[in-house]
Amino acid sequence: MGKIRIQKVSGAVLAALILISIAIFCLFYFGGDTPEAERLVADTSMWEPAHTDALLYWLYALGAIAVLVTLITVCYQFVSTLKHSPKDAMMSLLGIVLLVVLLGVTYTIGDGTPLNIVGYEGTENTETWLKITDMFCYSIYFMIALLCVLMVFFALRKRFI
Repeated sequence: MGKIRIQKVSGAVLAALILISIAIFCLFYFGGDTPEAERLVADTSMWEPAHTDALLYWLYALGAIAVLVTLITVCYQFVSTLKHSPKDAMMSLLGIVLLVVLLGVTYTIGDGTPLNIVGYEGTENTETWLKITDMFCYSIYFMIALLCVLMVFFALRKRFI
């Protein structure tokens, strides 16, 4: 009975998120453009959607929700596993430790040289933000490469074993 209720609630939440996303994307694509005097692009003759901020804030909200739900789920799973099998619970922390190490290594190898961006006068063109951007890019590249290697490995393992 409880499982069916959870599925209904999660299905309703998913439907609501999809409908809000569709509405915001329609607003972004069909909501007109920013008046030329208010455009932030270097070349004001270029088209700039009027509701870019709404789209970006929605994407930030979705990202924050995903991170929050992931952290809550990981903590709940860790605590419930810790009650039954402390050894398995500690082994589950290995993935988090490896992720932190990966982020630390990729932050260290990131380039912090300020970029020469025409028309940009913001404050984020600093060594720290550039290294954080490189950290995320390199981490994503590494994880995609690892995923490809693991897919090939498990496909071949299944054939030869």
